[in-house]
Amino acid sequence: MVEIGNNHNIYRGVVIMTIQVLKPKYHVEECLNEIRECLEIGWTGLGFKTVEFENKWKEYTGHENAHFLNSATVGLHLAVEILKKENGWENGDEVITTPITFVSTNHAILYEKLVPRFADVDEYLCLDPEDVKRKINDKTKAVIFVGYGGRVGQLDKIIEICKEYNLKLILDAAHMAGTRVNRQMPGTWDGVDVAVYSFQAVKNLPTADSGMICFHNKKYDEICRKLTWLGINKDTYARNSGTKGSYKWKYDVEYLGYKDHGNSIMAAIGLVELKYLDETNEYRRELARCYDEMFKNEPKIQIIGAPHADECSYHIYEIAVDNRDGLLEYLQENDIYPGVHYRDNTEYEMYSYDNGKCPNAHRMSNRIITMPLHMYLTKDDVKMIANKVIEFVNA
Repeated sequence: MVEIGNNHNIYRGVVIMTIQVLKPKYHVEECLNEIRECLEIGWTGLGFKTVEFENKWKEYTGHENAHFLNSATVGLHLAVEILKKENGWENGDEVITTPITFVSTNHAILYEKLVPRFADVDEYLCLDPEDVKRKINDKTKAVIFVGYGGRVGQLDKIIEICKEYNLKLILDAAHMAGTRVNRQMPGTWDGVDVAVYSFQAVKNLPTADSGMICFHNKKYDEICRKLTWLGINKDTYARNSGTKGSYKWKYDVEYLGYKDHGNSIMAAIGLVELKYLDETNEYRRELARCYDEMFKNEPKIQIIGAPHADECSYHIYEIAVDNRDGLLEYLQENDIYPGVHYRDNTEYEMYSYDNGKCPNAHRMSNRIITMPLHMYLTKDDVKMIANKVIEFVNA
């Protein structure tokens, strides 16, 4: 199949229309110009554009610290690792988390020999504050809150709980690039210790793959920068810019680190797409409102709402229906390809010790379906898709 633009493709000489669940839109010529600058200067790795992107991200979000990474997955691991080491957590301590997320959220906990303790989700598919309280015990050290679909959920109540019980709070903001509440980024709220954003290929701010980690604590940011460059205390860009001197090349290795930093090619794309992020998110909200309007009077369709919907990034739009798998097949027969984003993680063998302890998450995991939502869709496309959904559930 060869793509020829928008939602049209050529297959064996026949033009057909298919609608994908997610499809990134790049400002190609601007991206190529930024990348060309890297190639012409001869600096494609850590530094140069990565520094510029970090500064632009801080300016855009209000975060005091920001470090560009090769993925949000490594960001979540670094968040857990640094908080564990700097706060004296022990192997076997627990982090409360959600079963409705991509496995990287919960793998980050296991990497550090901690125990993911699963709490149930609310009507927004975010952590339910009441169940979080029930899951706190003497071993609990932190909470990971996932802003599912870009939603802020009841993050304010989770912050209150973390303050009350002296728990660290990690915000998995993979879906939240551009989400605001009263014009403020939730990742900057008092009580959020670290926020991790994703710029993976189909996110609202797409690169090929990368992420950003934003610690509230400056010391933790400095440790993170060393860990992402193999524990080295002076990166290559720093050693090749700024002050002169015969010893500026000299560095020490302070940690057993990794090669988790981002590169200037990805940052170049990020710099371009960041300029359009608010515009992108507003259009996604328009499409989401169109879906809402189509589904609002359909009792067999449950809309997954969003608090502060007028400032939500709407990375994805979900509904819940009883015969989810049947609807998937029906839509695919009509060249519409929705998705199921995440399965209840406690259904996986490695997390099965908490299976059955999050009944709403389990129920919703079998009912939710992700509707197509991206910049190539029109409102007419959304109405057509919605009518197919309505047609199926009422058949």
